[in-house]
Amino acid sequence: MTSTTTDQAATGPEDGSGDLAGRLAATVAHVRGIAPPDLFDVFAAEQRRLADAPEPPAQIRVGDRLPQSHLTDHAGRPVAVPGDGPAVLVFYRGAWCPYCDVALRAYQRELLPELTERGVRLVAISPQGPDGSLSAAEAAALTFPVLSDVGNGYARMLGLTFDLVPEVQEAQLAFGNDFTTINADGDWTLPRPTVVVADAHGVVRFVDVRPDYTERTEPAEVLAAVRALG
Repeated sequence: MTSTTTDQAATGPEDGSGDLAGRLAATVAHVRGIAPPDLFDVFAAEQRRLADAPEPPAQIRVGDRLPQSHLTDHAGRPVAVPGDGPAVLVFYRGAWCPYCDVALRAYQRELLPELTERGVRLVAISPQGPDGSLSAAEAAALTFPVLSDVGNGYARMLGLTFDLVPEVQEAQLAFGNDFTTINADGDWTLPRPTVVVADAHGVVRFVDVRPDYTERTEPAEVLAAVRALG
């Protein structure tokens, strides 16, 4: 499910120009301009709280080996993660999130060509069901796999999840985002936006977790990590 407000936020400032941080800052300004001030203040307080929270002790780190799992694509087909060979895993909140939309478009445009050339898989992972994955892929014209992590099972194993507190749940509902229908298992848990680069053996060589979900990993950082794989 994607709200009208989220659609406007996603399509307003995104023009493909500038670095990702600049486009995300424009998206924040756009959301501020169209959102009721009381709701925007709730989300801003959430961003500060998440940014100031201590790092979860189980969070994935460089040198760790990623667990093997199977997630489902938009058609419900199982996809091995991380699979065989090097991979870039992008954890995002969902198709309803304007900041995710901006980031996924950037990764499609600025990462995928070189990753494909180097034989590195790119996959995006969220707790949405297959319909939500399809919405994300179609909205951003993505040509890489967009997978459903039901119950945030894989993200939980990596220590990337957080629960939405009651006031944020109420604000999201007012914004048109009901996670009892958006998330595949109907809970109010999301992954922190994260990019993981793993080598051919599934060993993490780069990880960037963004507690503030209005920030995302720059494509240049990901490409540098991929090139370092050799």
